[in-house]
Amino acid sequence: MVSLQAGNQLIEDVSAVVFDKDGTLIDLYTYWANMIQLRAEKICAHYGIDEEPHKKSLMFAMGVDVEKKMIRPEGPVGILPRKIVQKAAEDYLSGLGKEQVEESCFNAFKSVDEQSIGLLHQFIEFIPGAFELLKILKENDCRIAIATTDKTERANLAIQHLGIEKYIDMVVGADRVEYSKPAPDMIRLIEKGIGIDANQMVMIGDAKTDVQLGINAGCKASIAVLTGLTPKEELASLTPHVVESVKDIHFMANTN
Repeated sequence: MVSLQAGNQLIEDVSAVVFDKDGTLIDLYTYWANMIQLRAEKICAHYGIDEEPHKKSLMFAMGVDVEKKMIRPEGPVGILPRKIVQKAAEDYLSGLGKEQVEESCFNAFKSVDEQSIGLLHQFIEFIPGAFELLKILKENDCRIAIATTDKTERANLAIQHLGIEKYIDMVVGADRVEYSKPAPDMIRLIEKGIGIDANQMVMIGDAKTDVQLGINAGCKASIAVLTGLTPKEELASLTPHVVESVKDIHFMANTN
């Protein structure tokens, strides 16, 4: 077991840490702005519609504000499951009177998944301090899992690209559970997979749904980081453990 210092709060007797991926370990805007741009371009090309203004509008519908160079706080991308992001694109196209939008968007998303494999070096950047925290936790026999609204396959690709496979014991994407965050399903699956109860786990994430996942699953604590989209006051209303970034979460040897 290890202890974690988050701000002025000490969390002791931790056997496992569950991380969100985007906005917690990986820079949110760099990854999703690139992915959403490719999806919008594929969709525009399929329907033969002008990229201007439809590409920007599609990106906005899916959660990327190109003008402000930010992920929209309400998402859906980066916060909600992939099927909801796809539905946002479908709704935009339906508003233009387009047909077969579900099939077309599904195929566009799938095509971008394949295309982006060769572009991950442009898309994925560690948030400062993330690798160092993973490394010291693993060196001290703390189990590590990732719970993400992304597809499990996509999360594993990111992990492989970053070269951190040996640090991660389990990856759970939204496709592996019936109900995604904030339902406790992901933590329940992780409990079974690594053989550790939630009351010995700490959940770390940048969104309200991450914090609520930890609470709903009965984790020892939920730590919120401010490298995502959610304002500090909203996160602080849910947990006393709020820090600027994973670099502000410090490993400490157990005092017991």
